[in-house]
Amino acid sequence: MKQSILQNVVWKEGKYYVAQCLNIDISSFGESKEEALKNLDEALNLYFEDDKHEAIQKIENPEIVRISVKYA
Repeated sequence: MKQSILQNVVWKEGKYYVAQCLNIDISSFGESKEEALKNLDEALNLYFEDDKHEAIQKIENPEIVRISVKYA
């Protein structure tokens, strides 16, 4: 059985928390950070049940950077 450490980010969006894996394009949500992360863990486990998943992209030291954009 393989094991990887995955980088995740959690933020509040409205009344819910969103948890997103940075290594694999999978996210989930919940009413608390803990619930969002628990739901993300479940989604990732379901994803890895399939043998045909993509390679895990290695993410080291992610940094949140703000960028200002103008739009119509």
